[in-house]
Amino acid sequence: MPKVRRSRKAPPEGWELIEPTLEELEQKMREAETEPHEGKRKQESLWPIFKIHHQKSRYIYDLFYRRKAISRELYQYCLDEKIADANLIAKWKKTGYENLCCLRCIQTRDTNFATNCICRVPKSKLEEGRIVECVHCGCRGCSG
Repeated sequence: MPKVRRSRKAPPEGWELIEPTLEELEQKMREAETEPHEGKRKQESLWPIFKIHHQKSRYIYDLFYRRKAISRELYQYCLDEKIADANLIAKWKKTGYENLCCLRCIQTRDTNFATNCICRVPKSKLEEGRIVECVHCGCRGCSG
């Protein structure tokens, strides 16, 4: 099984606890990248990759901030090695962005009218029974 991408720098103590989960997510990422995309829109073929990227970052975030199961050195190592997305985690720490699915959903330059993505609109503000799906990552509502 291929290893999680790392530099020559030795990982800090506690790496062996999170490595199996990260390897499993890395394997899922490879499968998602090689999955055939015939019959799908261009953006739709990227949705599984965004989802797995979110899972990896959320896993590291939860271990450090919620469960306090990993050390600061290991957390920083994961950010430095780009195992987790530092910018996405920084947004999760801010009020109102705790459930953010991806950074593209809050970038106003990616939309026609310089607004946020439709998945950022609270479900209470949407029509009853309307199913919303993000164009960028396939999220069905990350505003809470």
